[in-house]
Amino acid sequence: MASKKNFSQFLLLLFLVHYAFVNGDTTLIKSTCKNTKYYNLCFSSLKSNPTSPNADTKGLALIMVGIGMTNATSTSSYLSSKSLTPTNNTTLQRVLKECADKYSYAGDSLQASVQDLADEEYDYAYIHITAAKDYPNACHNAFKRVPDLVYPTELASREKGLKHICDVAMGIIDNLINL
Repeated sequence: MASKKNFSQFLLLLFLVHYAFVNGDTTLIKSTCKNTKYYNLCFSSLKSNPTSPNADTKGLALIMVGIGMTNATSTSSYLSSKSLTPTNNTTLQRVLKECADKYSYAGDSLQASVQDLADEEYDYAYIHITAAKDYPNACHNAFKRVPDLVYPTELASREKGLKHICDVAMGIIDNLINL
């Protein structure tokens, strides 16, 4: 049932991105990314998406949210598989499962922002993306609560990536609010 829900949400995202397009070029991408916290991440992410040159600002925001959803979903799956790996350390398995759940919630928050963007409820989209950005902190804190656990480098990298993607998406939404 959850996979049907995720698939339908993915189709909704594709549908919304498709209809958010107008004729444009990389000039909009550059000017939009200049107003974000991570210009290089913004520009390279949007430039590598074949539909972004034809997207309006809302379409660019939707593309970044989609990238964030991919990151959150991938990280949740990665952590779920790690939590199922046989080990004698049940505490580690519990923390990995908790982290998988947090990244799943981050994906859900980003999904909610897609509808907010479609409805031009930019404040709500911002709130949902902020929540998505914060869920990795709960994961990191779960590791800190257990003195013998070391926060994995791979997870730290994924956490940083999701937070930066969310910052870029919020910067693009700032552009929408100020239009």
